[in-house]
Amino acid sequence: MQDILARAKQIKLLIFDVDGVLTDGRIIIGDDGQEYKAFHSRDGHGMRLLQYTGVEIGIITGRTSKTVEHRMQNLGINHVYQGQKVKLPAFEELTAKLGINPEQCAYVGDDWVDLSIMSRAGLSIAVQDADARTKQHAHWITPSCGGQGAAREVCELIMEAQGTLQDQFERHL
Repeated sequence: MQDILARAKQIKLLIFDVDGVLTDGRIIIGDDGQEYKAFHSRDGHGMRLLQYTGVEIGIITGRTSKTVEHRMQNLGINHVYQGQKVKLPAFEELTAKLGINPEQCAYVGDDWVDLSIMSRAGLSIAVQDADARTKQHAHWITPSCGGQGAAREVCELIMEAQGTLQDQFERHL
């Protein structure tokens, strides 16, 4: 665990996949073609807390969804890359734009399409219910499944490693 905390201490940018990470992976499509996703409120709160500490948050997802656009706007997340069937170019663009080295990035994924970024990020994370082969390439695996609080766990891990978790907690007392 010390290696994980040492990696987390260096993080300046946390990037999430969406389907299977910020959601449980199910995609619900109504008769009208509208796509629906369920996000966990505590994940959103964790992302906001982490942003308060100065860590940037980004989204790189293979699908394109208005639901994701609305949720990220609500959370104040401006680095959103949708429709990225190949995710690595978006990762490289975002890190260059922010002037952040890959070692200063954490990435949370759940499937093979995430491996190209996971293999380059300073801290690669898989959610508990990620694909088994994907989990083999993670530095850390969240205790919770995607869409069930895993993103909050990642945010708290980084804040704990960086010494900002207690301050964020005390803001709510």
